[in-house]
Amino acid sequence: MSDPGGLRASDAEREAVVEQLRVASVEGRLTLAELTDRTEAAYTATTHAELALLTQDLPAGATPAPAPAPMPSGRKRRWFVGVMGDSKRRGTWRIDQELGAVAVMGDVLLDLREAEVRTDMVDIMAVSVMGDVKIIVPDGVNVDLDGMAVMGDKRVDVLQAAPGMNVPVVRVRAYAVMGDVKVIGDSQAQPVQRGFAAWREHWRRLHGEDWRALGRQMRHDARELGRQMREDGRRDRWGH
Repeated sequence: MSDPGGLRASDAEREAVVEQLRVASVEGRLTLAELTDRTEAAYTATTHAELALLTQDLPAGATPAPAPAPMPSGRKRRWFVGVMGDSKRRGTWRIDQELGAVAVMGDVLLDLREAEVRTDMVDIMAVSVMGDVKIIVPDGVNVDLDGMAVMGDKRVDVLQAAPGMNVPVVRVRAYAVMGDVKVIGDSQAQPVQRGFAAWREHWRRLHGEDWRALGRQMRHDARELGRQMREDGRRDRWGH
């Protein structure tokens, strides 16, 4: 009897998985990096087994969430400001509103990779006056950068998704005066201390290994990661 997991996936089935991933992101189950990685993998999947691997840790049969309504004009923007100093936001945080970054003779760093993004698009206004605004995103998102630079620089260095993919969008309006606004991808930044890089490697191995064995290995790795985190917590609690 043939393995049903080996059946070829259709375009409609790939899009259905992408939508399930989007719903999981809006619900806070996936970070931006995880959403981007899995979305890219869904579009390159060729079998049902490969698609199943992408959603095995998510609720089955989730009801599609409606696309978030456009943010009303005048909605309060969350600001990060560095005036002759630094302002940094990295690690786990939640994005459910527009963002602003202002660097005046200082630096502002926004790392979106581990953020929980509750909207379909991240909107950022970046202003740099003799300063530096750096925005780090996962490779695979689409970046829309506009604005102006006067005796300064605004640029994108991100490996963006192929046209036609329904991937997260990061929109940046940049205004740089003798300063820089840069949007860089994960490959250009210091790796984050989390599991999505290992997950990518597992995905690469999928095409050369039995998918059930790979699933068992991923579950084993998740348990080991949880055990290590608990041990680290105990050491921190007792000071050794």
